[in-house]
Amino acid sequence: MKTNISMNNTLTKLSEFKNVSTFQVLEYDDLKGGTDVKTAFMLSYMREANIKLRQLRIVLSGGGVYTEANALSFMRGPIEVSTNTGGLFSLSKKFVSSKISGEPVIKPHFKGVGEILLEPSFGHYALLELEEEEIIIDDSLFFAAEDGIEIGVSSMKTVSSALFGTEGLFQTKLKGSGIVVLEIPVPETEIFKYSLVDDVLKIDGNFSVLRTAGIQFTVEKTTKTLIGSGFSGEGLLNVFRGTGEVWLMPTRVVYDRILSEGLSFGVGGMDNMMGDTWKKHPKEKDPEKKDEK
Repeated sequence: MKTNISMNNTLTKLSEFKNVSTFQVLEYDDLKGGTDVKTAFMLSYMREANIKLRQLRIVLSGGGVYTEANALSFMRGPIEVSTNTGGLFSLSKKFVSSKISGEPVIKPHFKGVGEILLEPSFGHYALLELEEEEIIIDDSLFFAAEDGIEIGVSSMKTVSSALFGTEGLFQTKLKGSGIVVLEIPVPETEIFKYSLVDDVLKIDGNFSVLRTAGIQFTVEKTTKTLIGSGFSGEGLLNVFRGTGEVWLMPTRVVYDRILSEGLSFGVGGMDNMMGDTWKKHPKEKDPEKKDEK
């Protein structure tokens, strides 16, 4: 079949991990599909801000992987799709865990030979390989993992962390051996990874996103008394103590503030201005107003 279309996909492979299956993070070099002025304006703004579209590709060689629900874009090859429901008791247990952690109860399982491409997004992806290890991650970060990884729930171990912590009562626990993919809200260059050896890390805010099993999490006062903590202006701190790793994303709070507060100029302002301009031409008469004589 002849065509005038040059199907030269311009994607760059940012990273790759190989185990039983191969995980690749792909990035679209540029988006040029704008067919209207509003979309073209948004694409131009995103290009200036260096916002890129990324996609996760998984190559299966007989192994199996779990993904987030509704994450599939397309797949090729003899791949069998099932769910991790198990029996009635197992489903009930997973349902309770889902309600506690916020993770969907049913995760699709793909097994066979071929390739899977998950839905593209403007987020960032972190690839990790666990070797009989256990990590605890922030809610909503899980994106995909090999089926050698057990997905569970970790509860806060101390009263202070449960009552005063900003991490939530329960978090997602990943345990076992295999590759894990996390969808993270900031670029990898903005992640601070601290390796602790019988050490203490204290942070003011909710921007820790990952810790290994050897790290204990508590909430403690900045000073010896609550009154002193109040006057210091710092209040309570999230404290990580022990031996292991802690991942911090301090710039996350800045992005959250920008998103929540918005801007009075830029894309939103221009979009509103253009929208108001196009609604009615200045010379058009308002049909609700009668001509004045």
